[in-house]
Amino acid sequence: MKGPRHPAEITSAFLDACNAELNALKPGNVHRYSSGHGMEVLHFEQAAKAAAGPIADPSLSVGKRILRATEASVGATGMNTNLGIVLLCAPLAKAASETTFDVGLRRRLGNILSHLDEQDAEDAFEAIRIANPAGLGAVGEGDVRASSNRLTLIAAMQLAAERDRIANAYVDVFSDVFDFALPILRSARAEQPADPNFAITTLHMALLAEFPDTHIARKYDAETAAGVQREALALRSSWFPVATAKSLPLLLEFDAKLKQTRRNPGTTADFVVTTLFADALIERKHL
Repeated sequence: MKGPRHPAEITSAFLDACNAELNALKPGNVHRYSSGHGMEVLHFEQAAKAAAGPIADPSLSVGKRILRATEASVGATGMNTNLGIVLLCAPLAKAASETTFDVGLRRRLGNILSHLDEQDAEDAFEAIRIANPAGLGAVGEGDVRASSNRLTLIAAMQLAAERDRIANAYVDVFSDVFDFALPILRSARAEQPADPNFAITTLHMALLAEFPDTHIARKYDAETAAGVQREALALRSSWFPVATAKSLPLLLEFDAKLKQTRRNPGTTADFVVTTLFADALIERKHL
């Protein structure tokens, strides 16, 4: 029987996931092969360390985990490096601390998401204002800049689900992670067990080819995001069923192209970390 995860286990799994994501080549994002978008690997390492405690704190609600982790991350780096990661990993961490795993992580996660309330929304909205992510435009109902939205967090996510994949994850109980990303990750690992970084590169490229990146769509437009998606799909032979050393030059070329044109698939990177985090929580192992 696998019991609920202790805070130390959750902290370790979160840090492992963040660091593993940085170690792999992920075209368009910051990684050990290349910095980008005015950010370095060190910024993400500092943010992960700052966020890990609040993410795993069993005394905090989902909203408070999001707010405290964001405050700590921005305080450590002076910039927004991990808001999307925090938004996705906070409810997952709470679920892992409460389930016996005979019941199932995803089932408990669904219960937690469905009960997110107005205070969770206020805390999450405050975190988003602090992080001030690029491309955050004004909307009608549920605008994070409004002084009083009087929405529960799950209701706010439902309003944003069509335009934002992180919001959509709250609505469909992380379908992108459990139904798509985890199988891709595990299959890639089986193909190349000697170097886990190649499996993470494959995970990143598979997500980029499957879903238009909503960070790019927010910053530019839907067609720009769809264009990056098409480019990732056109490179499929270089990363499927798993990336290899021979495919690195082509993927590094794609990486440089995305950075030169300032197209940063940040939402894709958030889902890479979240998938690694979920996998570690389920398997009770370090990455």
